[in-house]
Amino acid sequence: MSPATEKLLAMHRNMVRIRLFEETAGRLMETGKMPGFLHLYVGQEAVAVGTCEALRIDDYITSTHRGHGHLVAKGGNLHEMMAELMGKATGSCGGKGGSMHINDLRLGMLGANGIVGAGVPIAVGAGFRNKYLGTDQVSVSFFGDASTNIGAFHEAINMASALHLPVVFVCEHNMYGEYTPTDRAMVIADIVDRAAGYGMPGVIVDGMDVLAVHEAVTEAVARARRGDGPSLVECKTYRYYNHHGIQNLGLKYRPDAEVLAWKERDPIFTFEDRMIETGRLSREQFDQIWAEVRADIDAAIAFADDSPFPEPDRLLAGVYTEVSA
Repeated sequence: MSPATEKLLAMHRNMVRIRLFEETAGRLMETGKMPGFLHLYVGQEAVAVGTCEALRIDDYITSTHRGHGHLVAKGGNLHEMMAELMGKATGSCGGKGGSMHINDLRLGMLGANGIVGAGVPIAVGAGFRNKYLGTDQVSVSFFGDASTNIGAFHEAINMASALHLPVVFVCEHNMYGEYTPTDRAMVIADIVDRAAGYGMPGVIVDGMDVLAVHEAVTEAVARARRGDGPSLVECKTYRYYNHHGIQNLGLKYRPDAEVLAWKERDPIFTFEDRMIETGRLSREQFDQIWAEVRADIDAAIAFADDSPFPEPDRLLAGVYTEVSA
């Protein structure tokens, strides 16, 4: 199997891993199996996978409240992630981070974040660290369109540009900030227009096409790694479900026709069709991946079910520093 074929299969597998993990987690939340709310990444898989396939394991990423997909794409362990969402001690964060603070520092994933846009300055901080130490590591910040309206975004992106930091800003423009359409919150249609104000290159890509995302981010990462500064990649994408969960919960704010139109451009199924039509991959290869990932999801649920909750005496451990009696 050629390296190119292996990469295509890896991209497909990771998109499937995100899709099945998220849909399973969403159902578990709505049946009371998981505490709190989950903000699902379904529909946006091509952005996380196309981006993370352009990174090394020692590169950093920062995430959003819709962050499970980013961790999966960076190599996250589904068993540990499922346990984390269930609040178990075997979770990625010992059961204390949950959905909106899930992270894995072993993979350079610096954390999901419950505050809109808060991951952007963290990624810039990581970029400053990389430049200060003279490494060739890159940091990537994932954020939504609504994040570009807050002050921290502008302060961070200005600092990255002024200091020529190795950061790639990846905007997941999914057309809605929670329940508000983008065109009701800003007068520009393209987030990439903001890049010019900070003297950095920007590009718009089809966020439903994993190969298009990968190509654009690969170029931006190479630019950052060779010391040419930050870039902004705007990915036009769409989340299939509401702001949180799967069910409507009585909050209908998107036209059915709009949702269906975006689902017809599904990043996984269109990728499969394209690879089969060009003879690069086969239906049998894809079916095998779906079956293997479903089995892994089932095993992850079993692992989480069988795992213990954290002990009370571990409540303050690892918060900022280890606390002893």
